[in-house]
Amino acid sequence: MRAVLVANRGEIACRVLRACREAGLRAVAVHAEDEAGALHTELADISLPLEGSGAPAYLNGEAIIAAALANDVDGIHPGFGFLSERAGFAQAVIDAGLIWIGPSPSAIERMGDKMTARITMREAGVPVIPGEEIEIESTGDEDADLAATLTAVRDASARVGFPLLLKASAGGGGKGMRAVESADGLDEAVRGARREAIAAFGDGRVYLERLLRGARHVEVQVLADAHGTTVHLGERECSVQRRHQKVFEEAPCAVVDHEQRQRMGEAAIAAAEAVNYVGAGTVEFLMEDDGTFHFLEMNTRIQVEHPITELVTGVDLVREQLRIAAGEPMTVPDFAMRGHAIEVRIYAEDAANGFLPSIGPLAVFRPPTGPGLRLDTGVREGDEVSPSYDPMLAKLIAHAPSRAEALQRMRRALDDFVILGTTTNVAFLRDLCDLEAVTSAKTSTTTLDEAYPNGWAPRPASEAVLALGAVLASARSSRPSGGEAGPAGPSSPFLSLSRRYP
Repeated sequence: MRAVLVANRGEIACRVLRACREAGLRAVAVHAEDEAGALHTELADISLPLEGSGAPAYLNGEAIIAAALANDVDGIHPGFGFLSERAGFAQAVIDAGLIWIGPSPSAIERMGDKMTARITMREAGVPVIPGEEIEIESTGDEDADLAATLTAVRDASARVGFPLLLKASAGGGGKGMRAVESADGLDEAVRGARREAIAAFGDGRVYLERLLRGARHVEVQVLADAHGTTVHLGERECSVQRRHQKVFEEAPCAVVDHEQRQRMGEAAIAAAEAVNYVGAGTVEFLMEDDGTFHFLEMNTRIQVEHPITELVTGVDLVREQLRIAAGEPMTVPDFAMRGHAIEVRIYAEDAANGFLPSIGPLAVFRPPTGPGLRLDTGVREGDEVSPSYDPMLAKLIAHAPSRAEALQRMRRALDDFVILGTTTNVAFLRDLCDLEAVTSAKTSTTTLDEAYPNGWAPRPASEAVLALGAVLASARSSRPSGGEAGPAGPSSPFLSLSRRYP
């Protein structure tokens, strides 16, 4: 393997392109028409244009494969999101004679379908959340299929019990998922979940799981090569979530001891081996207070939160992906968890306004620096935040000898992170670092709902920030009328510093 095309954009494209160059591989990027000058294009040896703008350009698998074939590319790395978990795309890459840097299409397909994954895990002896799969033979008549599903779900719910979680088999990212407290809300939940799943995935099948409130979301990183070796690299805790989207991640989990780590690691390896997995993947579990854990799902790609595992194990996961895809044995020795790492996701969103996405210029983008800090990003100062893409700007990671030190390092880093020109969630993340559930390591998947039942609100601004806001407002008012709006122009986020930087 001499050249790799990264079929992605943003920070993960930058991360993979750097890994390719460090491995001595020719690094090839692709870009939509509206991202010709994006950071990831500058990090590549060559950047190839795709037709169209926005996310659809990066979802055009045929165009990406054609670009690879026309430019002497050997392999395609999908990153995460977009085409990364589409078995059809993986097969098309292989059929084109290219190397797919990921697991086999069959493994993606089996683990991507949540009902199939549950059945496969149960047969492999991996503990699953108590529940039932709803197997309905489709008639092609949506009304008839809905009626049959409603009947089957009502019967299954009596056996599973309430509260329960209704999930779309093809779902992901919280789509097609409904918590149901009692039989009164069951039918409406089925209709809503099916409607959402059909719109998002073209598949309305659903299944039931017992709702485990207060559980921790703990996931295990696995690596497997084509030489029969499968290993785990310990766990990450990702319990702090908003609408099933991870916000704050750490490794290792503060309440998992060596024996528990071994049990979860063995279960994760069994899950991977059950589908003949090759590559990097993550097996996710829900863990109850007594240490009992249940299989949730497997992500057949590199995870957003992979840097925290890299920092505590010393293993470059993307480099291992490249090595495994080239047919080489992985180079992972017996690992030991070294210190503690925490990651937060920096989003262009207004946390005080229901976390609505925000757009605008990154007029100032000054990340913190210092020992034990890592920033994975796909933007730089002067870029424009577009509504056409996911609003994640960067991942900030802090690593230190202990959890308390890592948390304090993260506090300092967020205090020093300056982003102006668009609204971000930096102040919200800084508040999370002082949340009692976080500082005491008593987090669960309901932590944010319990901490902010009425939504998050910023703390009062300091006098210094209010003064700065007044200066900027004065500069705006003194600008000649009819002139261009600069940093302090109309509706500029510069004028809301006191709201976002207390």
